Amino acid sequence: MALLKINLNDPLLKALKAVNSITGKSLTEEDLKRQRAGMEMAGKLAAPTSDVTVEGFCVENISCEWVKPELAHNPQYVILYAHGGGYTCGGLSYARILAAKLAVSTGFSVVSFEYRLAPEHKYPAALEDGMKIWDYLMERGYGMHQVLFAGDSAGGNLVLCMTLQLMKKDLSPRCLLLFSPWTDMTVTSSSYDTCADKDPILTKDYVKGVRDAYAGDVDFSDEKYSPLYGNFTGFPPTLIMVGKNEILLEDSIQLQKRIHKAGGNAVIDIEKDGWHVYQQMPLPVAGRAMKRLAHFVSSVIYT
Repeated sequence: MALLKINLNDPLLKALKAVNSITGKSLTEEDLKRQRAGMEMAGKLAAPTSDVTVEGFCVENISCEWVKPELAHNPQYVILYAHGGGYTCGGLSYARILAAKLAVSTGFSVVSFEYRLAPEHKYPAALEDGMKIWDYLMERGYGMHQVLFAGDSAGGNLVLCMTLQLMKKDLSPRCLLLFSPWTDMTVTSSSYDTCADKDPILTKDYVKGVRDAYAGDVDFSDEKYSPLYGNFTGFPPTLIMVGKNEILLEDSIQLQKRIHKAGGNAVIDIEKDGWHVYQQMPLPVAGRAMKRLAHFVSSVIYT
């Protein structure tokens, strides 16, 4: 079985597992403390030590970072990247893992940011913070087609929601780069059952716990929470990368179908040996994925 190739004792994988290890359907103070400590540890274990420069800054009260490639660099474009963590944990150190990989693989600067977290700050706090970073980039002189969106897990949810909101104003990013995006908060897709025993990171109870902490008692099929049910007419080109062994597999498959049905361009990349946001790991399978991502970006930007 593919998952036997994963070293379950790897310190980074263990830290990521701690982040996503709620045992019940509610988010307790103990769960939250363990999540945030695990994510901080993951950031420290996988923080970049070379190939990028990191510069901190603030937009209003939001802590942010510019992560820039040291070698090949095209300053005409910028990636706005939203980190994962179920909307309940994560920060700049954790975001730096994929921000650095995005910068090196594309040659573009990446802006990551610490959006406000649930349950202290429920919807729409994270969305409001993300839109402030978009406005900041526009004020710096970037045109909307010079900005790429990227996000993993809950961060994928966030940039999808941002794009749907921008499209209502006839605005949109150049393209989206999504790692295991969380697109459907109804938690009803078949992969929650078919991949339950194969997913080394996520559980259905975890997803329900962070969903309730973020959204509260709402209609989870509303596009504000589940962008899968939004209007994808005119949606930007989108790359969706997902592991075949994760419970959010159908979130990605159905997203591609809905974008295609609306006449858009969505490429899905299903890694047969992959799990939830496997690109974070210092493994060959992750490096190969980032090369495929770079190829997609080049096809959108340069052809």
